[in-house]
Amino acid sequence: MRIRDIDKEKLVIEKAIDQIVRDGFQGFSMNKLAKACNISVATLYIYYKDKDDLIQKIGASVALEFFSSTIKNFSPDMSFEEGLWIQWVNRAEFTMKYPKNVAFFEIIKHSPHGEIILNSTTKFSDFRMIMKQFIEKSLYNNELSSMSFEVFWAVAYGPLYTLLNFHTEGKSMGGKPFSLTDTMMKEAFDATIKALKP
Repeated sequence: MRIRDIDKEKLVIEKAIDQIVRDGFQGFSMNKLAKACNISVATLYIYYKDKDDLIQKIGASVALEFFSSTIKNFSPDMSFEEGLWIQWVNRAEFTMKYPKNVAFFEIIKHSPHGEIILNSTTKFSDFRMIMKQFIEKSLYNNELSSMSFEVFWAVAYGPLYTLLNFHTEGKSMGGKPFSLTDTMMKEAFDATIKALKP
């Protein structure tokens, strides 16, 4: 049996993310991936059972990285404003540092693989529980208006992700050059808090 080569495995992950972000699932294949990595297709099957297994394993790894970074220095016991700000800072840092991983995760999340990945480990359940506790405590303490989860998510994180998309593309509306600053992020956050508080 051949031994796993960690460097080769990292290259496979990097090239798979590149290809899926660039070409979507329709343009992605094990043959193209092997060629991009300068390895045989048979080598890929040392690491993964098939294409779905590869997508799901890489997706789970990226998701865990993202969720772990999101709750860095965060506690569900924090005030709503402090906790949400830490979430914004963590999400912004991860997105700016790993834009391709975030783009990859967005594609995966809205595919049949998304549910499989998010139900694959108790770590995702732990993340959901932490966020549920945070929101429930904020509602109980009258720091957050009652609203449907989808509306909360759109208002709480939509402004941040719009700014991050502008930043990643390097331009805002009408092609105007754009780079996200701390001042802009805080301005958007303050408006978000006003919209969410009772």
